Amino acid sequence: MVSAPETQSDSVFTLRESLKPQRNYVFYCQSCGDIIVKDRKFLRVLPLPSENWSALVEEWCCHPNPFARSTLHPQHADCFLGDTFFLLNSGNESYVPESPVCCSEAGHHASESGSNLKSKENTRVICKRCKTMLGETVSADTIKYYVTEVIIQPSEGSFTTTPRSQFVQSMVAQCLVELSSAKSTFRFTIEGDDGKIYILIWLLNLFGDISMPSSGPVGTWNAVKVLYQPCIKSRNKDLADTWENDIGVHPLKFPSETCLELLLILALSTTSLPPSLRCMNSFQDSSPIEKKLDRVNLGIF
Repeated sequence: MVSAPETQSDSVFTLRESLKPQRNYVFYCQSCGDIIVKDRKFLRVLPLPSENWSALVEEWCCHPNPFARSTLHPQHADCFLGDTFFLLNSGNESYVPESPVCCSEAGHHASESGSNLKSKENTRVICKRCKTMLGETVSADTIKYYVTEVIIQPSEGSFTTTPRSQFVQSMVAQCLVELSSAKSTFRFTIEGDDGKIYILIWLLNLFGDISMPSSGPVGTWNAVKVLYQPCIKSRNKDLADTWENDIGVHPLKFPSETCLELLLILALSTTSLPPSLRCMNSFQDSSPIEKKLDRVNLGIF
C-alpha cells in the first residue's frame, strides 16, 4: 500500500471544503504551473446537481422535464462545483481554445436542428504554455475546468509541483470516496470528453464513516479496495453498455487523455499484487485506497 506524499496541497484534496466565498484564489495549470485565473474572489461557491440529475428528473416527473431548457451560467463572482469539474465565468483567463469538438450529444441535437449544432458543441480549453487540455467551454461565457487538470490555491499561497500520476489518482480517488459516502454509490463509469467509456470501477470495503480515523495507529484511516474493468478497444463492451444504462451506476467524466492515464495507474497497481490476487469475479483488482492524516491523502489504487 502506497500513500501520496505529504507535499501535496490541501486544496487539491478538499476543494469543496476549502474553496470559500470572500477569499482570493489563483488557478494554476497542474502540468506546468502557468497561472490560468489570477486573484479571483468568489461571492458564491455553490454545488451543482449530479451529472445524471436530468435523467433522474425524468424518472420522477409524470410530465415533460420542466428543467430541460434550463442552464446554469456562473457570474464573474461565482464558482459552481460539480463531481469532477467546476464552472467559472470565462473572464480573462489564460487559455487557448482549440477547434470545436462536439460533445457526445451533439450529433443527436444536430439531427433535431442543424442550425443549433454550433451552440451544442464543446470547445476544448488548453493551457497557453504547455497546451494541456484544461477543460471545455460550455457557453459563450462559461468554462468547465476539470479537477484533474487545475490546482486552486489561495492568492497568498504558491504553486507546489506534484507528480502527475499522484495528482490524478488522488483527485479521482477523492471523487470516488466522496460520492460513495454521500450517495452510497459504489459503481462508476469513467468517461472521456469524447463520450466514450474507458473504465468501469467498483468500490469494495467502504467501512462506516470514512471521515473518522480508525482505532489503529495515529493517522491511519479505513481503506477502500477498487475493482476495475478496462473498456478501451471495445473490451467489455456489453458490460459497459449495461452499466451505462443502469441508474445505480454513477458516471464520472474527465479528459480522455486523463482517463488513459488513470487506466495506466490502475494497471501498474494491479501488477504490484501477487498473481493470485489480481482478479475477482472477472474484474481486475488493485491495491487499496488508503486515507491518512487530516485531509484526503490517497495512495495508489
